[in-house]
Amino acid sequence: MDKVSDRYDISTEVLFAAQEHIDVTAVAAAQTPWWNRTLTEVNDSVVRLGVMEGPFHWHQHDAEDEFFFVLEGALTIEVEGRSPVELKPGQGVTIPKATQHRPHAHGRTVVLMVEKATVVPTGD
Repeated sequence: MDKVSDRYDISTEVLFAAQEHIDVTAVAAAQTPWWNRTLTEVNDSVVRLGVMEGPFHWHQHDAEDEFFFVLEGALTIEVEGRSPVELKPGQGVTIPKATQHRPHAHGRTVVLMVEKATVVPTGD
């Protein structure tokens, strides 16, 4: 388990087609940390669901912005050279492309992420 990608249960396969009902709460409830899936596609972007606990690794997405929206729990996003961003349920933030960042979930945390479909979830 020396590769970053081996630490997390991540898949970029789309789980739900357009117009298919998605019960995000039910999907999230059935998962344990670190689980991350692409729920659906919207134009050239995807909506991903993450169930997290503890720190992720420092990373960046060279060509894509990333939007985080907390549904449950609490998330701190450390950003290189800036103050950390603290998010509670109902709060979100966009991390610009090419920005080093590290999410840290405080207890079990459920997050929606919106990003271009080309993003590598573990960073470039």
